[in-house]
Amino acid sequence: MSDPELTENIVRDVLRNVIDPEIQYNILDLGLIYEVKVQSDKTVGVQMTLTSPACPFGPMIIHDVRESCLSVGAEDVQIDLVWQPPWSPENMTEEAKLDLGFDL
Repeated sequence: MSDPELTENIVRDVLRNVIDPEIQYNILDLGLIYEVKVQSDKTVGVQMTLTSPACPFGPMIIHDVRESCLSVGAEDVQIDLVWQPPWSPENMTEEAKLDLGFDL
């Protein structure tokens, strides 16, 4: 049986399991993931940010992103942590804003 194809959608789905411990919400719906690319050699590139450069959980979140990608078949994971554009609550999904009590 062949391995299922690794796609951006599969990676994004598994990233919903990565929770920002400070906010208690998944990093995808918080808008911390800016880009996901899957290459033919099963290398996954993730461009992401954190809620702030001083986020005390940054190393743990990055570790969880890497492990989540590997768990769905990535052979290598390249994480690009960026600060531009800076994260803001505007990046969140409407559902996350509602759940967390942000005004729409």
